[in-house]
Amino acid sequence: MTYDSVLDCVGSTPLVRLRRCFPYPEIEVLAKLEMLNPCGSMKDRPARYIVEQGIREGSLYPGMRLVESTSGNLGVALAAAARMHGLSFTAVVDPNTSPTNLRLLELFGADVDMVTEPDEAGGYLHTRVRRAQSYAEADPGVVWINQYANQRNWRAYYDTLGAEILQQAGGPIDYLVAPVSTTGSLQGTARRLREENPNLKVVAVDAVGSVIFGGPPAKRRIPGFGASRVPEIFSPHEIDEVVHVADPGSTAGCRRLVETEGVLAGGSSGAVIAALDELLERISGPARMVTWLPDRGERYLDTVFDDDWAESLKEHASQDDLAEAP
Repeated sequence: MTYDSVLDCVGSTPLVRLRRCFPYPEIEVLAKLEMLNPCGSMKDRPARYIVEQGIREGSLYPGMRLVESTSGNLGVALAAAARMHGLSFTAVVDPNTSPTNLRLLELFGADVDMVTEPDEAGGYLHTRVRRAQSYAEADPGVVWINQYANQRNWRAYYDTLGAEILQQAGGPIDYLVAPVSTTGSLQGTARRLREENPNLKVVAVDAVGSVIFGGPPAKRRIPGFGASRVPEIFSPHEIDEVVHVADPGSTAGCRRLVETEGVLAGGSSGAVIAALDELLERISGPARMVTWLPDRGERYLDTVFDDDWAESLKEHASQDDLAEAP
């Protein structure tokens, strides 16, 4: 098949059984390899959807500028989508953004604006969001994507990822287990799957230190899941259960995934593996579980897959435990 644009290649990622990682005779774990999207992550889906819907309805047109707060993946995807449609894009990042992601943003044509002032939560997300909002308020030719409040975020996954899973799975799905940040991917996919199975159990994988589900804020060193603010599009009643995974667990999950399945995936994928381990200890089969692996592991070679960095996580975790001890 021949395509007119790289954007036309977004989606239709493979669904793979993780039978080596989870060799349970009565439980099947299926994973969408979302890192195989053209720009390397599942964020290609909302980036394409939001831009093309805006072009179609006339709220976006060539010459305009998009702006968004991003740690990497969505920014890369938006930069590519903007370039294909004659738009400009500004990525608002912070000092925790990896050098690899900064270089990718530049290569894909983004203008990079780095905030350096920590916010009231001790991180940078609120500062980034305020900076992105200020761009749009100052110039009518600038559109703030605002992924945490944009209804097209979850709709992109409802229309694409959810529909693909139903077609590819070819049978009943009992559990949907996936990482959350804006919550758009999990909620959009779950809404589509529940049209076929209202009894679907939806399990969110969140980071220790994330506040999405009301937990106490804490420093997180692995990007891609968790958040220091509650997304406006979040609907708590649609989630049946949440599993929190600490950074060392995510790192171990990434390494186990590549050792067992030959899949080099990013930090949030490792969190999914860790969460599935916890769930499978208390779930009896037969059961069919679906998840996704959001991005590529090459972007984490200097962190998750670096032995010294991984060891430093354990040291930080031990220090945090001591600090919390009575």
